[in-house]
Parts: sequence; C-alpha cells; structure tokens
Amino acid sequence: MNYTDHAHELKMDLPKSPLIFLKPPSSLIHSGENIIYPPQTKELHYEAELAVVIKDRIKNVPKEEALSHILGFTCGNDVTARDLQKSDGQWTRAKSFDTFCPLGPEIISGISTDNLDIKLFLNGELKQSSNTSNMIFKVEFLVSFISQIMTLEAEDVILTGTPAGVGPMQAGDVVEVEIEKIGRLKNRVVAG
Repeated sequence: MNYTDHAHELKMDLPKSPLIFLKPPSSLIHSGENIIYPPQTKELHYEAELAVVIKDRIKNVPKEEALSHILGFTCGNDVTARDLQKSDGQWTRAKSFDTFCPLGPEIISGISTDNLDIKLFLNGELKQSSNTSNMIFKVEFLVSFISQIMTLEAEDVILTGTPAGVGPMQAGDVVEVEIEKIGRLKNRVVAG
C-alpha cells in the first residue's frame, strides 16, 4: 500500500509506515520469460511496480544517504495469488511461487524516480496508469526504513508498491509493465 490512488481505490486509510514482506530468489524471472499460473490459485493478479536494485551491503542507512546505495531501477511485476493472500492472513505463500517476480528489461541508473509514469497493459489494454509522484513513501525513505530492519545486500531488490488498477490474469495473457525512462517488462502467463 504505497500509492495514494491504490489506497483510495480500496477505501483504506493511508498507512503510517510501509508494510514489508519477502519474495524468494526462486520467484525471479526476466522479461520474455513465462509467469506460471499455479494450480493452487484461482485468482492470479498483476501489480506494476518500480523496482530498486541495491548497490552494496548496507545497514541503518540515513534517508539522506540512501540514493548513493542504489545501483539503479527497473520494472517489476509483484505477481500475487490474491485468493491465497486473503485466506492466509499473511503474504508469503501468495507472493512467493516460482516466477512471481518478473523484473526487467534492464537496470537504469542516474534518473530521478520522483515523477515517472507507470503503466500496466494486459493483452495490450491499459489496466494501471499512475505516476511515482503518488507514492506515499518515496524510494529514499523505503531504502532507509528497510535497512533499519534488515541488512540489505548488493543486488537485493525492493519493490515499491503498486498503483490503482490491480486485477486478474489468465493463462495465455501477455502482461507488460512500462515505466517512463526505464523501459517495458513483458511476460506471458502459462498454465502450471
């Protein structure tokens, strides 16, 4: 819950601090690879997100120093088994299946993330359209906040939340996340 438009869409109060969770390395795939729709879920959702790639090992980084520890940015899709998320009451299973973290197409550095258009297309139809200016917690805050909890390692990735418009995907669908100045992440959903 890190975009004001998504909070309003769900009729929720803005959070006072970020809600964080972990995705395992086995969930990672690249642009062009397939998202596997596992048989354990009946409600697979897309979530377009700005992804932050950490440059070096960090702990307790002040917000003012956070940007110097970022390697760059890329597009992410926080694939979620929404029905499992609701039934479990916590998010590990719903967000951790293999292929549930598409990232790419490349890591871009030297850009500001304060005002970037972020969009998601499902089979060519625009489903999510927002701007990173709608983030509740900015990139620098998130890096600092998380580093106060856990040591971040080089090449760790922080997904920064999704805007309004999340929704379902089906086997055969093509999902694309596009972020201004970064590029377009494209994946096909296939039955598991």
